[in-house]
Amino acid sequence: MSDTPTPKPGKVLVPAADLRTFSAALLEKGGLSAEHARTTADVFVWAALRGVDSHGIARVPAYLDLLDKGVANADAHLTVESTTPAAAVLDADRAPGPVALSAAADEAVTRARTTGVAAVGVRRTVHTGAIGYYVSRIAEQGLVGIGFVAGMPNMGYTGVKGAAVATSPLAIAVPTAATSAHAPLLLDMATATIALGKIRQAKAGGAPLPEGAAATADGTPTTDPELAVMPMPLGGAKGSGMSLAFEVLTSVLVGAPIFAAFHSDDPAGRGHRQNALLIAVDPAAFGGVDAFAEAVDATLDTLKGLPAADDAEGVFYPGERSAAVAVGRGEKGVPVAPKVWRELTERAEKLGVALPEAAG
Repeated sequence: MSDTPTPKPGKVLVPAADLRTFSAALLEKGGLSAEHARTTADVFVWAALRGVDSHGIARVPAYLDLLDKGVANADAHLTVESTTPAAAVLDADRAPGPVALSAAADEAVTRARTTGVAAVGVRRTVHTGAIGYYVSRIAEQGLVGIGFVAGMPNMGYTGVKGAAVATSPLAIAVPTAATSAHAPLLLDMATATIALGKIRQAKAGGAPLPEGAAATADGTPTTDPELAVMPMPLGGAKGSGMSLAFEVLTSVLVGAPIFAAFHSDDPAGRGHRQNALLIAVDPAAFGGVDAFAEAVDATLDTLKGLPAADDAEGVFYPGERSAAVAVGRGEKGVPVAPKVWRELTERAEKLGVALPEAAG
């Protein structure tokens, strides 16, 4: 398997460090503090390195718009509320998701060091970005990270007409030993069959969508990208049920319901916002860090040693291939699509930020 795919014609290669500095500079010009701009850029570049380009630096213009329109609060004051050592609620004051969830991940780790398991809910944030980043941030400290996010309804629900629930993601990161040849296990998935971005790409390219992946505005399944407006839940009732459960475990739990407000008669209920829950689990509280790390490695070794199916490229665990892509892109540069580069160039000219020098 190649470390990183060969960039398609027209793509610009930019060193990751330069892309991070550039993105942070744009976000700071957009109103964020230098610290919050760097934090947000870290999340974008992490996703871009791993090949999750939909959540990479392509998000910078969208976040600048969120800040410009006041949807995201550039001067947010995060506060932590807690009545017990093992749990807390972080009120984000409409801060961008990367700012709020990075702080929540660190808070969860600090508390879990004492309590063994800790959960931090996030209330009133704006677009969380790649949720895998935050659980990976927890795993980097040697703890297991678990995360859920609930957002605005944009996906079908089994038996309901139209958009009902959100394409809410789930992520789990499990650390491996520091000396391990294995990258941490990282499961990062949405509750939808297909991403909204994939529907837009199919519409632009005229390619039909897979059966059962998308639906029209009234919830009728379709393979026509011109008619499709929303994704269908992964596994039917399973995906839609998971999304509803995540709404209860995040929004309802922290006292900021989204689903019920969205479907009410109050227009304010449709204002963009997201909530989240991050959980940190310290293996030291369950028998020992070293024994856990060794058992994780043994588990991954066992999986990798299983016979591959005839038509399979190999046997991979969650997060393995994206970690390899990150290594390759870290060495050769991050490919930026022409359309994204044009958008970034326009924003840079408008805000007076120098473009990074391309690596290729």
